[in-house]
Amino acid sequence: MPDKPIVMVSSYPPRLCGIATFCEEAREFIAKANPGREVLVISHTDGEGEGVFPIIDTRKADWWRPVARQIERLDPYVVHIEHEYGLYEHYDDRGVGDGNDGFLDLLEAVGTFPLVVEPHTVHGRLRDAEADFIYRLSRRCHVLLFKCHYQKWRLDWTFQGKNWPTPRNIMVVPHGARPDKRWGIHEIPELRRQFNLDKTGLAEHVVGMIGWIQSNKRWDILLSMWEGIHREIKEISGQDWDLLAAGTWRDERHRRDYEEWKSEVMALESKGIAHYYEFVPRGDDYYKMMAICDFIVLPTTDETQSGTLARIIALNKPYITTAPMEGLTAQTLESEGGLLFTTKEMLRQKVIKLALDEGLRMELGENLKRYLDNVVSWEIVARQYNEAYELARRAVETGRPVVLDLEF
Repeated sequence: MPDKPIVMVSSYPPRLCGIATFCEEAREFIAKANPGREVLVISHTDGEGEGVFPIIDTRKADWWRPVARQIERLDPYVVHIEHEYGLYEHYDDRGVGDGNDGFLDLLEAVGTFPLVVEPHTVHGRLRDAEADFIYRLSRRCHVLLFKCHYQKWRLDWTFQGKNWPTPRNIMVVPHGARPDKRWGIHEIPELRRQFNLDKTGLAEHVVGMIGWIQSNKRWDILLSMWEGIHREIKEISGQDWDLLAAGTWRDERHRRDYEEWKSEVMALESKGIAHYYEFVPRGDDYYKMMAICDFIVLPTTDETQSGTLARIIALNKPYITTAPMEGLTAQTLESEGGLLFTTKEMLRQKVIKLALDEGLRMELGENLKRYLDNVVSWEIVARQYNEAYELARRAVETGRPVVLDLEF
């Protein structure tokens, strides 16, 4: 008799969605950690692939019913659900959303199976609706997975302030990063050739802004200062550095910023101090493009956790990012692999500092290597998922809820 499958519920490729990419990677390593057990995916209608059931259609108010029926047919070992508010919101004919009520209905409908839910947006300072959703969510699943420890202790503070009981079924499992995407310095010239960057006059040293171009990423902050930064680095060190801005847009709401920022990069390119490369940041190309860079700048202004940062960590690339900024700041402090800025002047100083100090770049890269190998490698994260699965299964078998320690 075959082992029961692990069933994931999530968006899934080819959808251009960070959660879809996350699920694809997580599924790969969950399968490796559970040999002999299928890992199946119930996805939205645009998901594709072997073992994928593309049946989530949130245009329908009861989209969750066929999902519940499919879960029952699959009779899973555990149900592992990736959650992002926009993935499961149904809008009525007035354009009014249901506040993810359909998602909670799904959890109630399949509550006899072990349920592990992994929300990708848990703000440190919750809005009232978010706090209420997490409270109801925690009572409808057996294990709730947060990405960062701060999210767990901040939730305790928030719920205490509302005189609500703090959920005790919360387990912290970090955003996984691939352990198999590291290139040596001797391999970088070949990567440049693969993207024809060897023919563009790209300088030997490169600062990168790589990934999806969207409004919260704020590429314009660095673009507005790059000419002066480039000049100062050259005057001090004699080294020529280029800014490599590479990616594309995926959401019509961000298209105007994409077009504006792209034109700014092209203006800098005409001066011979930057390069723009258009590509869809998915798969190996995403990693390879980052690998070309000496370090990465991630000037985002709204992010609770980041797939971009997971790739930076996977490559052991030193980086600079915004603070205080939820999971980005938390992982920067924990890994000691990046520098933080809170003002434009700080960003200018940190970019110059990192460009001038090769020893610092090496130190940050080594710190990221240790952090990857010991904390956030997908191989480690998959084992933690298995621990969560066992907790959820035990809760179903015994009828006793999971009770885990608070952070503080």
